[in-house]
Amino acid sequence: MKSNIKFIDEKLQQSFESLKDSRTEDRNLYKWIYRALEDIENDAYCGIQIKKRLFPKKYVQEYFIKNLWKYDLPNGWRLMYTIGDNKINILSIILEWMTHKEYDRRFGY
Repeated sequence: MKSNIKFIDEKLQQSFESLKDSRTEDRNLYKWIYRALEDIENDAYCGIQIKKRLFPKKYVQEYFIKNLWKYDLPNGWRLMYTIGDNKINILSIILEWMTHKEYDRRFGY
């Protein structure tokens, strides 16, 4: 199911855009995230759904999420997003991306 992509805030979007013109590693991350955004835009449900009991408190308290999805990027990076519905369109909202180590810490693994 197609969706529109939004970032949770302007700061996150600027972080994403800044990756484009940075050093090689960050440019690769930009490409991976860009590809993920295209995939999510074409199918909002292409990621892996996270069980509600595993939601980090930060996401619930700050973003009031009702669902959470993970998109695996190369080299152990993770892209976290939630899916909303504004009655007209499906909205995929990008919350953050992180390394595998940061992901394990955030989710308490």
